[in-house]
Amino acid sequence: MSGRQVDPLLDRCLVCLSKNLTRYESDLESLPPNLKDKLITLLCAQGLLTDSNIGWVLHPSVKKLDLRDCDVSDNGLQLISRCRQLKTINLNASKGEERTSVTSKGIAAVARSCPYLHEVTLKECRNLTDDGVLALSRNCPLLQIVNLSGCIMVSDVSLQALGQNCPLLHSVDLSTTKVTDGGVIALVTGKCSKNLKEIYIARCTHVTDEAVEAILTCCPSINILVFHGCPQTTDRSAIAIEQLMGLKKLTQVTWTV
Repeated sequence: MSGRQVDPLLDRCLVCLSKNLTRYESDLESLPPNLKDKLITLLCAQGLLTDSNIGWVLHPSVKKLDLRDCDVSDNGLQLISRCRQLKTINLNASKGEERTSVTSKGIAAVARSCPYLHEVTLKECRNLTDDGVLALSRNCPLLQIVNLSGCIMVSDVSLQALGQNCPLLHSVDLSTTKVTDGGVIALVTGKCSKNLKEIYIARCTHVTDEAVEAILTCCPSINILVFHGCPQTTDRSAIAIEQLMGLKKLTQVTWTV
């Protein structure tokens, strides 16, 4: 006999089902949640979950959705909002691309219905505005990780709201946004200041040394600080880092001067 491991029959059946979803649409509703979870994972990995079929496999107890390779828009997010136990949602655009089909309308729908969200990643969601982040901050107080990198319409308003409403926040990626010192300072002096461990503000053209110094001063738990490509930072930031390195355990720092 060959030494090659044979996939369990159940797994092989689910793979077949994922490739022929439309043929079995009427049978999907009766699947138990544990099998739907496996099917969702398969569909997400293959980029096959879409607005048109996502409603067939969702169930109220879904806790995680990795949709980075899937073509899902606000319409799909309206269906996802039924998953009230959702803790993690990844809507990052595929590498090198932008996601324009997700807007604040869809994100707000999810935020209002999913109060247990811990992690929301929205990299390169170019049509997301402050309204979507405001909805997340006001309805999801358990947020710990937020990635807004490349969300070019997000401003200081979002940072102020996150600082005021999300005390458990420990990782924030604001790279390539139009945030300024005022927004960063509002964030790091807010309720999450003691928990913030990772802050990414790379390629934020309006950020200066003042924001970097505020992060180092107000966030005792910070261990990752990334601010390369910020043209308004100077040697002053480097000096501040050197002066505080003995007090803080920074495991990753990148900047350009």
